[in-house]
Amino acid sequence: MFTGLIVDVGEVRSVEPRGGDLRLSIGVRNLELARQGIGDSVAVAGVCLTVVALDERSFSADVSRETLRLTTLQSWQVGTRVNLEPALRVGDALGGHLVSGHVDGVAEVRARSAEARSERFRLGAPPALTRYLARKGSVALDGVSLTVNDVGEDWFEVNLVPHTVAVTTLNTWQPGTRVNLEIDQMARYAERLLNMPAVAPTPES
Repeated sequence: MFTGLIVDVGEVRSVEPRGGDLRLSIGVRNLELARQGIGDSVAVAGVCLTVVALDERSFSADVSRETLRLTTLQSWQVGTRVNLEPALRVGDALGGHLVSGHVDGVAEVRARSAEARSERFRLGAPPALTRYLARKGSVALDGVSLTVNDVGEDWFEVNLVPHTVAVTTLNTWQPGTRVNLEIDQMARYAERLLNMPAVAPTPES
């Protein structure tokens, strides 16, 4: 689990095809790799990846075909900058919202405009995903926990405060940029419960 609060912006160092999927090497600046171990999880641009190798300044992770299909990872290349967050530990502050790192699909930036000191973005996404978004609800974009300001059938809007713009890759977003989208987990569970058939109570013995 993650919180959507970014601790570092890393950079893709290598992209190695392996039998139809990929192995990535990610260089870091501030992420404390001394606290990470083989098998630990790191959110990379919102995608939960498992560490399979690491040294002092980088770690490697394998990327499955399913992940390539649902995310922007298929377009990454050497030099691509990525938001990084280590997995939530017991006792850590939950300053964003609960994020699983299981990306639901890809959204695309449609417009960017200044709003006082903030930046307002409109993003397009399939109605199959926007139906899970709610005004003032939470969404994770490239791993960043954000509040939905407005939502339509195939679009939604978010505001980025100056701090978020300064410490994440979101400062590079322009119309046409594709980003990883994870809906709020509560929306998934709510739909599941609403669509489940009622179960008749069993008679007491």
